[in-house]
Amino acid sequence: MNRAEVVVCGAGLAGISTAFHLAVRRNVGDVLLVDPRPPLTLTSDKSTECYRNWWPSEPMVRFMNRSIDLLEELAVETDNVFGLNRRGYLFVTARPDQIDEWIEQGEKIAGFGAGAVRIHRDRHPQVTMPPSTGFEGVPDGIDVLVGSALHHVFGWVAPDAVAGMWVRRAGWLSAQQLGAVMLDRARGAGVRTMRAAVEGVEVQAGRVSAVVLDGDERIACSTLVNAAGPMLKEVGAMVGVDLPVHCEAHHKVAFRDRLGAFPREAPMTILADPQTLDWDPEERRHLAEEGREDLLGELPRFCHGRPEGGSGSPWVLALWEYRREVVDPPVFPMPEDPLYPEVVIRGMARLVPAMGRYRDALPETVVDGGYYTKTGENLPLIGPAGPDGHFVCGALSGYGVMAAAAAGDLCAGWIVGDGLPDYASVFHPEKRSARLASLDIGDTGQL
Repeated sequence: MNRAEVVVCGAGLAGISTAFHLAVRRNVGDVLLVDPRPPLTLTSDKSTECYRNWWPSEPMVRFMNRSIDLLEELAVETDNVFGLNRRGYLFVTARPDQIDEWIEQGEKIAGFGAGAVRIHRDRHPQVTMPPSTGFEGVPDGIDVLVGSALHHVFGWVAPDAVAGMWVRRAGWLSAQQLGAVMLDRARGAGVRTMRAAVEGVEVQAGRVSAVVLDGDERIACSTLVNAAGPMLKEVGAMVGVDLPVHCEAHHKVAFRDRLGAFPREAPMTILADPQTLDWDPEERRHLAEEGREDLLGELPRFCHGRPEGGSGSPWVLALWEYRREVVDPPVFPMPEDPLYPEVVIRGMARLVPAMGRYRDALPETVVDGGYYTKTGENLPLIGPAGPDGHFVCGALSGYGVMAAAAAGDLCAGWIVGDGLPDYASVFHPEKRSARLASLDIGDTGQL
């Protein structure tokens, strides 16, 4: 019978990071990474690959700061092979009442350790512009740009925008390259990989004793890490644990910006306001006939996008969660909305008016997507659950790329029993009621 000290179920970023932190950072031998698909091909390659330390609760700010610290350390060690930058997140609003709310929110989150709040109301604000790649020399915290200050720095945003909140310890990276670096180093430290599906878990005397793979192959082990992403709940059920997660289908569109409408130097840019799309009468009639009244009224906020690739690339990534579809159990291939590219590009035109030139002739587009596996409060599940030797590293929602480094580090810490940060208990899979009572995070844990 095959054996392993630790079996990690799931070769996405969460699973690879856990294996990396066990084998490379903590010298745990004989780690087996199991997945029926090639590594990083289910949801880890469907992300916009962004990160931020701007979150509405102290545990999440500290957790993300830890993850970004680890990303920056790895970037320095590898000559930044995965292209980490600190271009930031720019939230834009046309609502004057949003300004004071942002400042109040900023002071609160600054107190959690996210960095200082700087308010700019002058015509020529003194702000540090980030390089296109790299992160050195860029401040953390936020710059709140009011009125002419916003348009001086970001002259391409909608002319009626009254303010922008520029989150500075934020940006993006190549998730595939990050995963490849961690996997290569993990393999160098002895981690084995296997293309197989986990179909069962054996428990003896209250402890994990083996996993059963497809083809009835058995792997004896004393520790199982459930990093199965959208299949988190399914794998948890194999050990009698009902994990409080659901799966939401989310898509993104990549489009070839042949008109150069979206500036290549832009940060991740987000419309913080709801909006109603400007369909003409004929379009509105057609949508109503097709049963798409959901696109005719007010649509939610947070339509967002960013440039993709280097300075010579014409590609832009854009997303808008205007339809939140819970799909349980998850199905593959994912359900798609054929109108998604047009709806998102029209939504982005409200934020970047130059994109309105695509109204009558859409650019070349590519749509893909993945599932956000999440808890109701949008906090991760990391730590022991159920029988001894079963650990969870998941429910990373839409922030898996940015959180993976700290999630794998924290899960490895639980497994080996070394020093844990005090926020570890907040993400403990079996202490959900206690953490909900202790946090003021709203309905979704988002900003």
